[in-house]
Amino acid sequence: MLDRSHTVPSTPCLTGPTRMQPSLRTIKHRLQTATERLALELAQPGDALPQWDRLQWQLAAAAAAAHGVSPLLQRRSLWKNAEWNAFLSEQRNHVEDRHRRIALLLTHIDAAARSAGVALVGLKGTALHRLGVYLPGDRPMADIDLLVEPDDAPAAAALLCGLGYVASFEQWKHQVFKPQQGKAVAGLGEHRDAPINIELHTRIQERLPVSSVEITARIRPERPQPGLNPYPSIGALMCHLLLHAAGGICHRTIRLMHLHDLALLATRMGPRDWEQLWEDSAMPPWWALPPLLLLQRYYRALVPAAVMARLQADCPALLRMRAARQTLTAASCSNLWLSALPGIEWSRSLNEARQYLHGRVVPSAESRKERADMLQTQLWLQDQPWVRHTQARRLVTRLTRPVPRTDMLYVVRAALDGYLQPA
Repeated sequence: MLDRSHTVPSTPCLTGPTRMQPSLRTIKHRLQTATERLALELAQPGDALPQWDRLQWQLAAAAAAAHGVSPLLQRRSLWKNAEWNAFLSEQRNHVEDRHRRIALLLTHIDAAARSAGVALVGLKGTALHRLGVYLPGDRPMADIDLLVEPDDAPAAAALLCGLGYVASFEQWKHQVFKPQQGKAVAGLGEHRDAPINIELHTRIQERLPVSSVEITARIRPERPQPGLNPYPSIGALMCHLLLHAAGGICHRTIRLMHLHDLALLATRMGPRDWEQLWEDSAMPPWWALPPLLLLQRYYRALVPAAVMARLQADCPALLRMRAARQTLTAASCSNLWLSALPGIEWSRSLNEARQYLHGRVVPSAESRKERADMLQTQLWLQDQPWVRHTQARRLVTRLTRPVPRTDMLYVVRAALDGYLQPA
């Protein structure tokens, strides 16, 4: 297995048949270099072109693809490198073509929902595009997220099936629908022909790391109408993006694209919008501090000092200290090694920490089913012996030696295979 050899198998040589493959430790360090440099370039364009070798540029392509920022870099970055610029432009073209498909599908969903009398809320990327925060082609969307009232969920599922979708699997967070036709497209980054999945939510919540934080009430419109509805306010959208980002940081899956979402939306926020974080006086928004601290690390001051001060007071001390030092690499898939106990610092009590540890050793039936669904549906988990080991074996292995993330290795292999290869 990869964690034993520390090399990437089944990957073409970088420069010739006698060239050894890079070790996983080399890949890990160079992914960090690429990720941190790309984050700074996206947030504050203008740096001189990095003097990188071929491997470093390949891993930069992997990082850009994994973090969903290739199209944004194409429009914002000032780097002049023919191969790099061609890669970014190609990715932007794929995303723009895919955006047209998504926009058309949303039109059909809206019409079907109006006809069925079902009110839906288009979430996250759908809402950002609707507000004009992004131009078509700027921001990838892997799927469409929709919020529906629990009582209307069966009708919403039926209308999606009427549009050519089938129920794929269900998790605690949402139900996933996939097109009857089409299959995943292997390769580096975005592809115009990749299937557009739909995730149907009845609640907006995140597990941080065990207890759920739910903000559904502030996301639902006050007077929803049949069809697609917007968020009730920009502040409500920001609350959702921050909670989603908090879940990403907790579980080491946040993307640079998510930070850029926050950065762009923050420029539209006024004092009343920020105040919506404290809309529920019984539930202080302690979870919003880590995403905003990570945002402030790379982007110029976008959040009012008074907001940050209030969040500092709300956030538990241990999490506050950890978040103050956290980098994008550490909080994302760019940290190549799997963590044995990701997100334990988000526990707000010893009891929750014990629950978390118990779940890591003895996963619940729900967790086992979720894992089985992932193994069947995620391309990057196919043919990976590691992910089929028992939970106990995986945990012991993580505690005793470095184990690489299969999701990021999939992207790295695609970059080594497909970017900067001789014709």
